[in-house]
Amino acid sequence: MTSSQHTGSVRSTTASRRTASGRSRRSVLAAAVTAAALTLAACGSSGEGTPEATEDVPGITDSTVKVGTHQPLTGPAAAGYASISPATKAYFDYVNANGGIHGRTIEYSVKDDGYNPANTQSVVRELVLQDEVFAILGGLGTPPHSSVLDFLNDNEVPDLFVASGSPTWNQPEDYPYTYGFMQDYDTEAKVLATYVQEEFPDATYCLFGQDDDFGADFKTGLESALGSGGLASSQVYSTANTDVAAQISAMQAAGCDVNFLASINGFTAQAIGTAAKLGYFPKWAASSAGGDYNTLASYLGENTDKLLEGFISANYLPSYSDADDEWTAKFKEINEEYNPGAEFDGNTIFGMSLGYLFAEALNEAGENPTRESLLEALESGEVQGNGHVPLGFSEDSHAGYTGGMITLISGGVQSYTGTPFAVDGDSVSPYTEDRPAMPQNGIPE
Repeated sequence: MTSSQHTGSVRSTTASRRTASGRSRRSVLAAAVTAAALTLAACGSSGEGTPEATEDVPGITDSTVKVGTHQPLTGPAAAGYASISPATKAYFDYVNANGGIHGRTIEYSVKDDGYNPANTQSVVRELVLQDEVFAILGGLGTPPHSSVLDFLNDNEVPDLFVASGSPTWNQPEDYPYTYGFMQDYDTEAKVLATYVQEEFPDATYCLFGQDDDFGADFKTGLESALGSGGLASSQVYSTANTDVAAQISAMQAAGCDVNFLASINGFTAQAIGTAAKLGYFPKWAASSAGGDYNTLASYLGENTDKLLEGFISANYLPSYSDADDEWTAKFKEINEEYNPGAEFDGNTIFGMSLGYLFAEALNEAGENPTRESLLEALESGEVQGNGHVPLGFSEDSHAGYTGGMITLISGGVQSYTGTPFAVDGDSVSPYTEDRPAMPQNGIPE
């Protein structure tokens, strides 16, 4: 998605669900790992270098691993995010052409849900019950994915790397099979607010946010960093109404010098374009969900460079514009060969990074992977990804990337500035550890 994602109302876990499941995180995994061990003992080994499918593991054969996802290939979010899944597929095609993971190729099934939760429920049930996928990977959007959260966990399907910054995905006691990917919106807001206060200490700060959990979580993070009275105005928009003139006018009247944006790409562009028509040119500091230069340019057209000069956002993955980054160089090479004709941008980096993280987890899960060994691999701390900040994966945390880094647009190029920030509760501090090195050929070993 840019680095991507989205939000909406999040369904809380019901007491009846917890009672029905009746199992803690550890008991689920302990029982399943024991069963898997007994199965392996009975089956024996197929010999070195020749993986044998573990009996009765959905989506696993001797030679393949089947995973699925729901994505907005059509509908209101398609313009910003439909290019993510082709990038993930391109990475998997590259891995498959180079022998796969433990000799298994990755089959990747993409279902269009149009960013509509009702459609999401239908396509995910099809992936799980008919296609029998091993895992769901990178399901996009808080409203859509929230609608299948209980279903996936009740059916004990690994629900990996949700493409949304909602903290909902980090509830290992209630949702033991679900893992986040993105920095959550609260974390991202703290990173942006820390930077903005350093650069513009005397400015008046305001927020333009989506009228759901995206905007609400982002606001919580901003107020944590800025103080409860730190926002002079907080305006919300609905994805059902593209007219945001009233909100932008209110921010202009409040004297907002720096406007934070908790918005998807289309509404980031709408806010900036509307402000320009009003003769209002504040600084903009956007969530990564709506801060990708190339995607915004597709909306803003010929005025892009003028309107986006100095635009601030946050990210955590390799930058598409950094030719010296080994991950960027490899992903660009893969994109040219396996995704020909597709633009190379933040969405490409996002989609391939998702693919790499799954390949890394699958590699750590062993030669005969089970759903349980996959989750154990994530809990181990050995799965590190390719971000500028660490993942939060452990036995007690299913949080994705735990901080972020500031990007600026200058002269039509979006690039990183400064050092990454790590976030721990309300503490935001520079992160100085080295990023994980790329394995040979960009494929987990």
